[in-house]
Amino acid sequence: MRARIYKPARTAMQSGTAKTHEWALEFAPASAREVDPLMGWTSSSDMESQVHLRFETKEEALAYAAHHGIDAEVQEPKERKFNLRPGGYGDNFSSKRRGAWTH
Repeated sequence: MRARIYKPARTAMQSGTAKTHEWALEFAPASAREVDPLMGWTSSSDMESQVHLRFETKEEALAYAAHHGIDAEVQEPKERKFNLRPGGYGDNFSSKRRGAWTH
């Protein structure tokens, strides 16, 4: 069994960092998906592709994989830098604002 351990990135529909603090373990697909000719649904005989495990730390995920004999590959997350503008959004409406209104 092959699996990957990673830290999920935030979705495009959220600006916060919810659900990005835990590590996830997902199994690689063992068989290809097939399209049902009647309904057009995709299906697979691989049940492990439906399993998504979550762990507090990377070490817990690696320990789980080692204990169950799972060949796991770790993908380190790309850290994003914190974007803090001086003044922030409220500075757009400040009475002490200098300069022309740009929008």
